[in-house]
Amino acid sequence: LAVELNLALVERPPVRRGDGDSLADGYDPKLDQARNLARHSAEAIESFAAAQIEATGIPTLKVKQNKVFGYFIEVSNRYTDKVPEHYRRKQTIATGERYINDELDGLAERIQAAETESDALEAELFHALRDRAARLVSVIFEGAQLLAELDLASCFAELADRHGYVRPEILPPEDHVVELRASRHPVVERNTTEPFVANDIALGKGGKRLIILTGPNMGGKSTLMRQVALSVLMGQAGCFVPAESARFALRDRIFTRVGASDDLSQGRSTFMVEMTETANILHHATEKSLVILDEIGRGTATFDGLSLAWSVAEDLHDRVKALGLFATHYHELCELASSRDHVINMQVAVREWSGDIVFMRQLEPGGASRSYGIQVARLAGLPPEVIGRARELLLQLEMRQVNRGDQPTIIPKDEAPKSGNQLSLFGGPPPAQHQNPAVDEILRTLTRVDPMTTTPMQALRILERLRRKLLD
Repeated sequence: LAVELNLALVERPPVRRGDGDSLADGYDPKLDQARNLARHSAEAIESFAAAQIEATGIPTLKVKQNKVFGYFIEVSNRYTDKVPEHYRRKQTIATGERYINDELDGLAERIQAAETESDALEAELFHALRDRAARLVSVIFEGAQLLAELDLASCFAELADRHGYVRPEILPPEDHVVELRASRHPVVERNTTEPFVANDIALGKGGKRLIILTGPNMGGKSTLMRQVALSVLMGQAGCFVPAESARFALRDRIFTRVGASDDLSQGRSTFMVEMTETANILHHATEKSLVILDEIGRGTATFDGLSLAWSVAEDLHDRVKALGLFATHYHELCELASSRDHVINMQVAVREWSGDIVFMRQLEPGGASRSYGIQVARLAGLPPEVIGRARELLLQLEMRQVNRGDQPTIIPKDEAPKSGNQLSLFGGPPPAQHQNPAVDEILRTLTRVDPMTTTPMQALRILERLRRKLLD
């Protein structure tokens, strides 16, 4: 069948039969003969026209065709007196007359018959070829499946060899771990101009199945979480993974809630889409799943978002028990590690240098205390006056928070009040504000200090002056 198909079909058959020749020349002699006349019809008409010009002496005689009359002879008004008697008038036009004769009728019939015969023969031969292939459809599908698997295996092998991937060790189901050493993102590492920073990930090791991941914007949190999910997915698909070593038990599902987008056609906001996807994860994830959550609660008010993020993390830990990475800018979530046995805090490292930040992209133990949003905004190109004003406002807000003591403190679930009309999520009322005027003056002084431009010696002098004012 394969040999015959190669002989029968043109190199690029049309999508629909009838839009062009499907069968190659030389496949069938009768088809070739019919095609020959059909293809050379223009030459036959030109030869007929030349013979008529010579026989009649009419130099402007032409043979034309349209959909109404088919082929006809056209003679201009100047030469109508030379038209032979065996020409039959067909139509009068402004510039001349149109005629037919028996010879032209016969030629037109042969051309039409050749085109019809060519189409009919090609359809008959094509259908016969199709029917023969249909009888072998199960064999064809089996061969296609084998070729597809071979193609996939070949691609996997080439990918692993070219980029230094390793074969993952698939552990028994009871080994509830995902461990990657020197893990890399298979796409980002190929498209970055900088050396990709590999990281070690250990989910489930030592019982720590939920990582609370903090760090600055652009620090690499989302990339890190995605590469973990991709490595597990690639390994379970039979591909080597981008790491120095990898070992994990098969996951029944991989859930991700990453990125922000709305659904305008359904009237759903970004936050609604985020909550819907999170709900789907909490309803369907199991302890054998891998869950990736990125900045849950960022689409609403701060306390609402923090409360939702905290509650989702607790449910993921207490009830679902899946392996998970939970990236957040709510640094209060780091407190979960002290109240939950299977939570561990990790952060992507960042260093400050001469007022700027340097993204290390390296995963470290512990929780981040800052998100460096203003520094990232500066890197993004916000106007200097906007950045300066943001720093002033941030310092004022931080000092007000410290002074009023209104930093939210999450009450652990098992310590939450069980009675009363109002259940408080946060700690008790803030302490009374200070009444010392010197403190207000000190705060005003601090809000005017720019830590990014103040030298160490100037900072020490300011600190000493404020200390003396407070003592006085």
